[in-house]
Amino acid sequence: MTPRTLAWTFAPYVVLSGIHVLLLASHNSLSGPTKLALMPLLTIPVLAVARRLRPLSVTVLLLVALFFSWLGDGAGAFFPSLPELPLMLGFFGVAHVAYIVLFARHLARRRMPWWALIYVLWWIGMVVVIGPHAGGLLIAVALYGLVLAGTAAFSTRCHPLVAVGGAFFLVSDSILAFRLFLPDALPDWSSPAVMLTYTVGQGLIVAGTLISTRDRRTR
Repeated sequence: MTPRTLAWTFAPYVVLSGIHVLLLASHNSLSGPTKLALMPLLTIPVLAVARRLRPLSVTVLLLVALFFSWLGDGAGAFFPSLPELPLMLGFFGVAHVAYIVLFARHLARRRMPWWALIYVLWWIGMVVVIGPHAGGLLIAVALYGLVLAGTAAFSTRCHPLVAVGGAFFLVSDSILAFRLFLPDALPDWSSPAVMLTYTVGQGLIVAGTLISTRDRRTR
């Protein structure tokens, strides 16, 4: 598959991501269904090149991360009788662990740069700021923040697209944390900002992963 053909496999995801963010900004009820279609669409480029991805665990880890991200996106819709936020944290936590293993075992190109320490400082800052407002979810929030920071930190060892994607993912969850625990601290437009940075982050991580494996095959 040529790079141009592979790029086209991302088109449905890119288009729907833009539509979803616009629907969210206009408070349209279709933002819910479009959100649930995002991660399945992002599996298209992965499945398109799955036969060529080596080792097999690269494909497995990518699909696990996207599947649990999808469950996190739809936690409230899929499990309406259960508390949504703990489920979201759990599902996305698994997704982040899958990404960390993928980055560390298969995509790492270099040592972690010194400036990746900023993600440790981010985690400490978020626990200090959000912690007093998290109530009984403090431990869960702190653990989730740890794996989120881990994803961003380990992404710095990978292809630049993966590194930027990890940073966007962290920005998205940072905005979301303030919306959940300090709702008066952010304006209304921060809701579509969560999904804009989230979709960009996920898309860049997948694109960077596929490019990395292609580059490795052509050496």
